[in-house]
Amino acid sequence: MADTSVIRWGILGTGGIARKFAADLQLLPDATLHAVGSRAEERANTFGDRFDVPQRYGAYADLAADPDVDIVYVATPHPSHHADARVCLAAGKAVLCEKPFTLNADEAADLIALARERGLFLMEAMWTRFLPVFGDVQRLLDAHAIGEVQLVQGDICAHRAFDAGHRLFNPELGGGALLDLGVYPISLASQVLGPPDAVTSSAVLGATGVDEQSAYVLRYDSGAMAVLAASFRTNGPREIVISGTGGRIRIHARWWCATTITIERDGQDAETIARPYEGHGYQFEAAHAMDCLRAGRAESPVMPLGETLQIMQTLDRLRAPWGLVYPGE
Repeated sequence: MADTSVIRWGILGTGGIARKFAADLQLLPDATLHAVGSRAEERANTFGDRFDVPQRYGAYADLAADPDVDIVYVATPHPSHHADARVCLAAGKAVLCEKPFTLNADEAADLIALARERGLFLMEAMWTRFLPVFGDVQRLLDAHAIGEVQLVQGDICAHRAFDAGHRLFNPELGGGALLDLGVYPISLASQVLGPPDAVTSSAVLGATGVDEQSAYVLRYDSGAMAVLAASFRTNGPREIVISGTGGRIRIHARWWCATTITIERDGQDAETIARPYEGHGYQFEAAHAMDCLRAGRAESPVMPLGETLQIMQTLDRLRAPWGLVYPGE
């Protein structure tokens, strides 16, 4: 990188999550949005006008070839993550790739192998993990504040009206509750308990063939379990409770973008911690990625590639009994 004080970003994609990320980058004084890429030049120009982006490209490969881009945020639809991130890595760019990292574990393994071969930074954009309150969760777990964790329970149920053409319901776009929503609590369970030793699941497949509602039980040889659900069919409590032998940590709704948690230690008064933040919360993963670049790291210690691969393997195992296979797999 020519200038280690300011990191120059490129964004692939111009949809809703790309707009949120671009807005949150403006909260970081040591970041600048240098380029945006879209498959349609008109969309790239509209996005560029909105966020004052100097370089706009109508082809992803052109953005990847821009020598003034230090890192690319891949915000394209799920099935495109593999190909789009690969184009960037092949061009020598660091990559922050939106969740789910890829459509399946084989694609994830391919990207990881390429990044490691070339010594390039690559990270899954599991933005929830970098929110301030989740730093408190990790510190409490590291300190065994609630004893030995035995159970993680929670849901990410957010009602969406059925629309066969919408990406959430469209198998061509990697639709379904598991990949769009369920990856969040599954990633959290991975953070807390590690890779599961056994998994079971059940799903309701809708008219388009994707899971509109699904539930997962992850079991560990230690005796711990995670009991999780994701749904487009209903709004749930949308909380996570991490229960240990000596208490509980409650991550309040909407837990994946939480600003408050409550620690309930057995025999003690409950304590609430609040960590409000500006924007949508994407600035924290961006700041972490920039810290890694400046430190010369090719991999995040918070969201390591091995864990991302394990999570993708878990997602594959969960949907296999449903017969849910995406086009092109």
